[in-house]
Amino acid sequence: MRVMLKATLDTDKANEVLRSGKMQDLLAETLEHIKPEAAYFGPEGGRRTCFLVFDMKESSDLPPVGEPFFSHLNAKVEVFPIMNLDDLKKGLSQLR
Repeated sequence: MRVMLKATLDTDKANEVLRSGKMQDLLAETLEHIKPEAAYFGPEGGRRTCFLVFDMKESSDLPPVGEPFFSHLNAKVEVFPIMNLDDLKKGLSQLR
């Protein structure tokens, strides 16, 4: 199932990781594991935020996906199902 992960980073913890020089490696390692079809980064609500779109094959994939954000960045993590336009069209066609 296609999902979007939104990770809102704790400012103090993210600053610590940035100062240590480990942010780039942490993100690269995390993205290599998740293999998102899209990854966006920017401010949301005044905090550094990551938006990752990826295929979550099983619900048991959730702990290894979220844990780097929790343990290294003290992030607030949300995961929710999403659709692209083709998915939406397919779903709507089944309403008839």
